[in-house]
Amino acid sequence: MKEMLKNAGILIAITVIAGFILGAVYQITKEPIAQAEEKAAMEAYKEVFADASDFTETEVSAKSVLAEGGYGATDIDKVLEAKGTDGTLLGYVLVITNHEGYGGDIQFTLGISADGTTNGISILSISETPGLGMEAENVLKPQFAGKNVEQFIYTKTGAVSEEQIDAISGATITTNAVTNGVNAGLYYFRTVLEGGMADE
Repeated sequence: MKEMLKNAGILIAITVIAGFILGAVYQITKEPIAQAEEKAAMEAYKEVFADASDFTETEVSAKSVLAEGGYGATDIDKVLEAKGTDGTLLGYVLVITNHEGYGGDIQFTLGISADGTTNGISILSISETPGLGMEAENVLKPQFAGKNVEQFIYTKTGAVSEEQIDAISGATITTNAVTNGVNAGLYYFRTVLEGGMADE
């Protein structure tokens, strides 16, 4: 019995010490991790809205709006006002997650100028098939920049108009997910944000 109590005491002591160490490590690394995440987010915002000097997060409640528009498989996680040096509203940056990816959720930022022109996308998180869906960064990303359309459609036979996006060869599901996510962002912009309205 004494041996059991002794061993139990040792285990408790080890557990308490390990807990203190983990807590200390968390406190030490919490701030640098938060700063790194903030820096990465800011870089993603600037990538899709290079002309903006400031990004101000606004309230967003898009689920019902997107569901009404047929975009229930997409979430808008954040909406930021993109402002110039004089405080002028230049447009918006949306952080979008689409749940239709082949390998899971695809999250990206989308920049939309005040006139509805898409500045492009910056992929934040993607877990698609290497060599296929993971080509979204190289194949899909450049195609969304500088276009002013109501919505995008993808094609397997080569884009011949502004609204058409060339699909990734062998990765239609990924192409569909990214395109639907962008279209959801455009729909939310036209329905809620256009004209400077930042809430529903």
